[in-house]
Amino acid sequence: MSQILIVEDEPIIRGALRKLLEQQHHGVAEAESVEQAREDQTLTDCDLIIADLRLPGDTGTTLIDEAAPVPVLIMTSYASLRSAVDAMKQGAVDYIAKPFDHDEMLMSVERVLRERNLNRQNNALRADANRDYPVHEGMIGESDVMRELFRRIEKVAHSEAPVLIQGESGTGKELVARAIHEQGDRADAPLITVNCAALADTLVEAELFGHQPGAVAGRDSTRRGQVEIADGGTLFLDEVSELSPEAQARLLNLLNNHEVNRLGDVEGRPVNVRLLAASHRDLTALVQQGRFRQDLLYRLNVVELHLPPLRERAQDIQPLAHALLSRISERLNSAPLQFVPEALEAMRQYNWPGNVRELENVVERAVILAEGSVITPDLLALREQPTAPADTGAQALDPGEELSLEDYFARFVLENQQNMTETELARKLGISRKCLWERRQRLGIPRKRSSA
Repeated sequence: MSQILIVEDEPIIRGALRKLLEQQHHGVAEAESVEQAREDQTLTDCDLIIADLRLPGDTGTTLIDEAAPVPVLIMTSYASLRSAVDAMKQGAVDYIAKPFDHDEMLMSVERVLRERNLNRQNNALRADANRDYPVHEGMIGESDVMRELFRRIEKVAHSEAPVLIQGESGTGKELVARAIHEQGDRADAPLITVNCAALADTLVEAELFGHQPGAVAGRDSTRRGQVEIADGGTLFLDEVSELSPEAQARLLNLLNNHEVNRLGDVEGRPVNVRLLAASHRDLTALVQQGRFRQDLLYRLNVVELHLPPLRERAQDIQPLAHALLSRISERLNSAPLQFVPEALEAMRQYNWPGNVRELENVVERAVILAEGSVITPDLLALREQPTAPADTGAQALDPGEELSLEDYFARFVLENQQNMTETELARKLGISRKCLWERRQRLGIPRKRSSA
């Protein structure tokens, strides 16, 4: 039951409003003036204050600041656009002219109380989300698996051992790497991040390890690789499973001898780099398939951190959603927004195949499309993803079939990947190589490799 304070100097109006509100099962207290309200009531204990604009002594709008954050609804018989605007500018939640319509008054009261309740729920969830384990901005979790992950990050941050971070796409592997770096002894040195899946096979060695003049076609200058640029700091190799066999061999040399060999250079150069690597693939299975070096896996997997998928940490979904909503609203300079309970429940029930990255995209889309002060389930547009077909061969197009963008992408890749390189596929689709790779992972379309 909500507690409502009526501040009105006319007994007939005050009594009629009290009767109307009590019929809706609200608790009601009365005062004839602002001074009496101060003496008889603790203003902040109310859920809503309905105050006349013109009262003996102080006006009703003086309660707006005194009772904050309790909402104040202003009513007056002196109905004018100017007084309405002035009251709203001072912070009134609504404005109703006397004599008021009963239905209009009840609708306004229920709306204000509902929004106040939503604010309380959202503020409580935000407080819970930020209460413990501030490991790194963007990493939020109260579940047992996340608490254990935070503890392990703190333990490994100050060591020099390589760390292998494993988890599905979108779980936040790069955030873990950044947290390890920023809590470690190399925090003042650079953190260099390389997405191995986004590099062309012909350029990955040059990008990572550098090259001498003439060692790479079309490049006649000397170039330092990302390994040398990270000297003294941390090198994070995201999706390390996508490295070519040649690049894997050079990476193993780096780990064993702490030196880097530029392409075309016979002598190694000493480097002091802490290596962090990540993959969403089972590297042990790739070793058994002959696609990843076993000795390299041993050197990378000194410490392993596993990020659970979002569907296995359902209790973290609401705190994450609220944190993302605050951050995105601030970045987009949008009006304050709240999730309705049905939207929060829809997010909790969803499977999240894209994990935290998908949650962030969903919240951002809802913020952009929202027209009111709340986010409803329809703005989230949560739909379960179709299961990827078991047959990864090319499928014939039905001329009369309407294809979604993802259907078109999947079929185009399956029909052309035998004859096109990843760069050519990306160019034809009008996307980057990284975007091509990420969509492959989401749709379950493996990347074709040459027999070499």
